[in-house]
Amino acid sequence: MDPSLEAQSRNIQARTFCKWLNTKLETNDYSPMNSLYELCDGVKLIQLMEIMGDVSLGRYNRNPRMRVQKAENVNKALDFINSRGVKLTNIGPEDIVDGNMKLILGMIWTLILRFTIADISEEGLSAKEGLLLWCQRKTEPYDEVNVQDFTFSWKDGLALCALIHRHRPDLIDFHSLNKTDRHGNTQLAFDVAEQHLGIPQLLEVADLCDVEKPDERSVMTYVASYFHAFSSMDQAETVSRRVEKFAELMQSVWLSKNDYEQRMRKLLAAIHSTLGTWSETDFTIPMSPNPTAPSSSSTPSRSGPLQTYYALKDHAADFAQYKQTTKRGWVQEKSDLAMLYSNIQTKLKTYGLREYIPPDGLTPTDMTMEWSRLLYAEAQRFRAINAQIRDIKEVLRHKYATIANDLERSLRDITTEISALDGPLEDQQIAIKSIESRLSPLRDVLTRLETADEECRSANIEENDYTIFTREDLQFEYTLVESAVIKKLKFIDNQIVSRNMSNLTPAQLEQFESTFRYFDRDETNTLTLAELTAALASLGIVYSDEDMATIHDELVRAYGALTFEAFINLMVDITEDQMSSDQLRDAFRGISNDKPFVTELDLKLAMLPPVAIDYLKSTMPKVTVNGTGPNGEAALAYDFETWLDGVFV
Repeated sequence: MDPSLEAQSRNIQARTFCKWLNTKLETNDYSPMNSLYELCDGVKLIQLMEIMGDVSLGRYNRNPRMRVQKAENVNKALDFINSRGVKLTNIGPEDIVDGNMKLILGMIWTLILRFTIADISEEGLSAKEGLLLWCQRKTEPYDEVNVQDFTFSWKDGLALCALIHRHRPDLIDFHSLNKTDRHGNTQLAFDVAEQHLGIPQLLEVADLCDVEKPDERSVMTYVASYFHAFSSMDQAETVSRRVEKFAELMQSVWLSKNDYEQRMRKLLAAIHSTLGTWSETDFTIPMSPNPTAPSSSSTPSRSGPLQTYYALKDHAADFAQYKQTTKRGWVQEKSDLAMLYSNIQTKLKTYGLREYIPPDGLTPTDMTMEWSRLLYAEAQRFRAINAQIRDIKEVLRHKYATIANDLERSLRDITTEISALDGPLEDQQIAIKSIESRLSPLRDVLTRLETADEECRSANIEENDYTIFTREDLQFEYTLVESAVIKKLKFIDNQIVSRNMSNLTPAQLEQFESTFRYFDRDETNTLTLAELTAALASLGIVYSDEDMATIHDELVRAYGALTFEAFINLMVDITEDQMSSDQLRDAFRGISNDKPFVTELDLKLAMLPPVAIDYLKSTMPKVTVNGTGPNGEAALAYDFETWLDGVFV
């Protein structure tokens, strides 16, 4: 600490402690001291010990003149202090005789603690901590006051005024105080305390307001006077508080009992209502006589065999929602009520009061019995819903399996019939058209299968031991059968057309038919203008765009579409004029610059469509020829001579 501040604090202590000691002396008709140095001869010190101890210390030298006499007096006083269990460390008679003010102040502070502050107790805390807690509790209602210590918290005088107002509001109008007038508030507290409460002014206003940090020991000494002055009032307050506390206890117990009974009655009523609602629920499934009967809708229906399934799912969802919301609320409320009941009994037992017995029907035993009924009903309901759902799923499995197995058998029969077709083409044509007419009803069966599958998926059915055929399997098989029927019908039609073309060789028919099939990419048995152009180019027949458009339009007008028959007749017309083997060889030699082979570059330079080039590359024999690559290396070429030899007779 700064020496000047330490000296200032010591002076304040000396003045405060001297005033405190004087209050003891004057009360017992002894003359007061002007300074603490008057303790040095031991006379005043012995007088103070007799006052504080309420005993006589015997004979002592009342007018000591010699140092030894003074030391004897002081030693008598110190022995008395030690006999009272007050430990004084590092101080002897000579220190007091010599006027060591620092040690004298320490001794007096020890006496103040022992005879004034030590007996202060507040909620289990004593001495300094107890005094501080007492100040905090008393000043808590005052927003402008915040007592945290015995130094800075007292610089504005408001804490002192608050202590007086809390006990004697008739002496100070705290709320009308000028909260910024520190000196005025402090002086007001000093004056009121001295004049009306008998608390001597141990401090000066400057000791609190004009110092950087008030002296803690001096403030504690003065504030302790407030504690003792108000102790009798606090005792009365304690008695009132005891009655008030008991009244509050009884009221809180009554409120807790009332709360318990109302909440218990409400919870039991809610459980009882739910049990009644559940008992009226019927989960019986009305079974359809024919679960595989055709449906007019392609979407899962809420009627027929599923009329109860969705209701059961709703019941299951409602039950799950109940478990997650209502039931959890009940569990929490049941636990809270048990805790509330236990707390009521504990509180009553703690204060020696009679045990609480709830009204009939509201006891914990009543709740236990009702809760057991609830748990049993929950289990019954859960099992009933699940059992009915399992039964419905079984119905749906049978329904799907019946449709799936029948459909697969029908598709397999059609495949077998197609494979077994034989005899005259016209007879085969009639037979395949008959088979084709059976596809439409099977499409309806497939739609029903898809609906049955959607119903199974809606019911979360992932397995079915009654069939091995999935919806995707049968959709794929149906597509294959449908495609096979269409292709077979086209093939027979084309064969009839080919058979009637007597002016074409079999090799030509084979070539034209394979060409038509290759470019009929969408398998409609017709060619578009672009497909026709590519097909002719693959055969070495190239027309201008205008000529191709004219040819296409004429064929469409004549045949309705560019069918296989139209294409074959076109090829007959063309081959009569330019489809001889020699003509085609000359055409390929022109493209290849008289080489016996043609390269992909030759075909591109001849402006053949990419589709025609791809077809020729896929059908002509491949050879590797040196020096045909971009840099003179060996490259892939196509032997058109060999290919034409195999095509023409």
